[in-house]
Formats: sequence, structure tokens, C-alpha cells
Amino acid sequence: MKIELNSEDELDAYIICHKCHTLNREVLIENGSKALCCSQCGIVLYHHDNGFLDRGLALSISGLIFFIIANVFPLVQINILGSESFISILSMIDSLIASGYYLVGLFIIYLIFIFPLMIFLLYFFIFYLMKRGTREILVGNLLILLARIIPWHMSDIFLISILVAIVKLLGIADIHLGVSFWALIIFVLIDIYFTRNIHLRELWMLRKQVYQLSEEEAPHVLG
Repeated sequence: MKIELNSEDELDAYIICHKCHTLNREVLIENGSKALCCSQCGIVLYHHDNGFLDRGLALSISGLIFFIIANVFPLVQINILGSESFISILSMIDSLIASGYYLVGLFIIYLIFIFPLMIFLLYFFIFYLMKRGTREILVGNLLILLARIIPWHMSDIFLISILVAIVKLLGIADIHLGVSFWALIIFVLIDIYFTRNIHLRELWMLRKQVYQLSEEEAPHVLG
């Protein structure tokens, strides 16, 4: 079906399907309901949930807490022939740089420390500002930044590499898992939940709904 638009402003009334890129008219839906399906491929475009903001804010705070724990305390304690060593994420990075692997250390700093921290800080500020209904332009800029750095987040791959290394060392060393190891697992699970259940297009839709509602309520508050 061909859609004719007289101006760019009319695009605000439509949503693009993320699968087949078909343009569909946006409709208001009830809490907990699904939106209309795409007219071309039938996939659900978005849904409305009043608890979305609170859940996202709580998960982003939890993710930050577990991320800090995962980086502060030792991941594993390794005992080989009576020689004990404690390994943490920061000590691994420090060892790489001290050994002259500056490029590898730099990549690890960004991929498993700076970018994951930035992503969850962005999630926190986005949900917090939208819950307050303030700083609409800032929220939009934060969403753009979030979209650019999400592909560089590799905490899940880092966790898998740690598990592989532990399996290989089981036969030659005594290994004790530290609190950071379990914190890292929980952090990765929270990150996977964000990746699979909280998509950027839904955050943009939520931003639009939140600030439209704020504008509609403002005249009543002033009156």
C-alpha cells in the first residue's frame, strides 16, 4: 500500500518495521497489550507497559552494582603446586600492559570495562530522566550514543573465555571461584535481558509517549 505524506512532520504518526522496513501507522494501545502487527510481515512492532520504566531503572541500577563488584574483587583463586594467585579483571588488564601488550590491553579496557560501564550508565540516566519527564532532548542524544556503543559491548564473550580457561586449568590446578565471578555472571544475564527484551526502538517509542503525556498534563497542572 502506497502512503503519501505532505510533510516530514507527518512521519511522526508512523513507525518503521525493524524486520521488513514497512511503514505502519502508529496507534494508541492499552497497558500490557500488543500493538498492531506489521501489515507486511506480521511481526509485533511495539507494546505498552506502565512498569517498563521502573523495571528498566531497577535493572540498570542492579547491573551497575554487579558490574562494580565484578571489577573490584578477585574473579578466581588459582593454586598450582602450592603457589596461589588471585586474578581480577583489573589485574588482568594491568598484567597485559606490563607485559607490553598495549594494544590488546587497550581493546580489553574498552570492550569489557569502559563500554559496559557506559552502556549501563546510559540506561540508568535514560530511564531516570524519562521517569521524571525532563530533558527530552538530552534523552534523545543519550539514545543515539547508546546505539553507537552497544555493538562494542563484549562482556558475554569475555565470560565465555573465562569459562573455557577454567575448564582447561581444572586438571592441573585447584581453582576457587570468587565473588566477582558470580557477580559477572549476574551482570551478563542482566545485559542479555536488556539485549533481548529492551530494544532501542522501544526506548524511542517510550520517550515519545512519556514526553507527549508530560505535555498533555502540563496545562492541567498550570491551571
